[in-house]
Amino acid sequence: MTTIDPITFAVIKNALDSIVDEVAYTVLRTARSEIVKDVMDYSAAICDAEGNMIAQAKTIALHLGAVPEAMAEVKKAFGDALYEGDAIILNDPYQGGMHLPDIFMFTPIFVDETLEGFSVVICHHTDVGGRVPGSNAADSTEIFQEGLRIPVLKYLDKGVVNHALHAIIERNVRVPDRVLGDLKAQIAACHVGAREMTKLINKYGQNVARQYFAELLDYAERMACEDIRNWPDGTYKFTDYIDNDGFNDDLLPISVAITVAGDQLIVDYEGSSPQVAAALNATKSYTNSCTYLSVRCVLNGDIPNNQGIFRCIDVKAPLASILNPVEPAACAARALTGYRVMDAMFGALAQIVPERVPAAGEGGNTVVAIGGYKPDRTPFIIVDMICGCWGGRPDRDGVDGITNPSQNLSNTPIEVLENQHPIRIEDYGFIADSCGAGKFRGGLGVRRSYRLLAEEASLQLRSDRTKIAPYGLAGGEKGRMTRNWLEDDGNLKPLAGKVTMPFHKNQLIIHEQAGAGGFGNPLERDSEKIIQDILDEKISTEFARDKYGIILIENKLEIDWPATNIMRAQMDKKDG
Repeated sequence: MTTIDPITFAVIKNALDSIVDEVAYTVLRTARSEIVKDVMDYSAAICDAEGNMIAQAKTIALHLGAVPEAMAEVKKAFGDALYEGDAIILNDPYQGGMHLPDIFMFTPIFVDETLEGFSVVICHHTDVGGRVPGSNAADSTEIFQEGLRIPVLKYLDKGVVNHALHAIIERNVRVPDRVLGDLKAQIAACHVGAREMTKLINKYGQNVARQYFAELLDYAERMACEDIRNWPDGTYKFTDYIDNDGFNDDLLPISVAITVAGDQLIVDYEGSSPQVAAALNATKSYTNSCTYLSVRCVLNGDIPNNQGIFRCIDVKAPLASILNPVEPAACAARALTGYRVMDAMFGALAQIVPERVPAAGEGGNTVVAIGGYKPDRTPFIIVDMICGCWGGRPDRDGVDGITNPSQNLSNTPIEVLENQHPIRIEDYGFIADSCGAGKFRGGLGVRRSYRLLAEEASLQLRSDRTKIAPYGLAGGEKGRMTRNWLEDDGNLKPLAGKVTMPFHKNQLIIHEQAGAGGFGNPLERDSEKIIQDILDEKISTEFARDKYGIILIENKLEIDWPATNIMRAQMDKKDG
């Protein structure tokens, strides 16, 4: 064994972080589709020779907790039959994947003909076939409706394209130029990871590099365990809800019990909804990933982001539940369930480390998928993910107009959507008064509307929080709930949270995403911040009066303190 030198350790850790971020930037620079290059729905990681994830990029963290299961399937399928120039792909949720649009790619890294690691890239592809454009509908009832299932296969075999697999993909997706282009971006990025890892390993030698990689995993485990050891032992429970599955109106509970036992966590989802007919089912690998990320968010920030952290956490989810479904359950819209898993986890963690946990965000991104044909009969597919806001935090306000921690996505620029597709975005902005009031208010929800310019298309809308608002913490209030409308010929009618329907020329879809919950007693909010929010048109004077007890002097942005003190005393008495 080599003695671990702390300086060399830090250099190698930072080198791995730089390498995996360069892998991610390569995807961003070379991808073809908006969902990857603009929304940034992709992830990158580096694994060691054993398949342990030793570094992850600043991308979609919810993907990366599923890498261990996918990696295990790759090793099971190929074992020693991996060679320089191979690229293995998979997307089957029942063989290491999460949902069909997310295609995993693993490239083995060889140094002097010895396997030393894997470069990993996961991309959400615009379309993988199935019954609806975008392959992401919430109302599919079995996996066979959702698109092309790719088992663990070599897309590149010693550098040579698997033409049979390539042809099958090309013939089964609606926009092959984008899908195959994004696959090429994954290959390019994986090659960057392999090239830079080879340089790093050659610099220190294979034996030394392996020992430092192993130490990185052990170090992350030790630091995570040390942090958890300071948490109060006990079992902490929380239940949050998905509005419904789109087929009936019953709430779907996501229940979690976190048991802190010394330096270990047992996370049990007993009591969560059974698996559903709709495509909201989340594979166990995805449930694991959501759980790991929730815990990582409240651990000390200087712990390395690698698989060592996972060793401290034992995740249990009942078989045939919405968090551990059995085949052939549909799971295209499993992300929504994952977001609610994180909300439930944060609700329980707020009882353990309240100083580290924010109130609930908007409830996860909304997916608007619109697919049809242009006048020349070429297909178009929009997969737009609307990201909203953070909940109020223990020491500051929530953030407006930014993805919550579970997503790390970006809203598609309007110019990109309108330039490439027959769509017009007529409204995009914050929703005043949508935040949950608190000493630190929640972030504002986002409004976005889409008018179809093509003759016809199909629309899939996957949203939530239309019935159960994002919760506040420590006395903070809930955020405002989600609302959807369809405007047709000047007539406005409400839409459910989850719909798949025809979409006709000149119709307008309006989506108003939920606002985030607040943190702390609203009556303790700094009055200057309230006035600033009014000036910024984030809240109205009526909201300030009703939620904060602030009364303004007529026609002035000045507080009438005698009237305000009376109002606040009445509110305080009522709350008491």
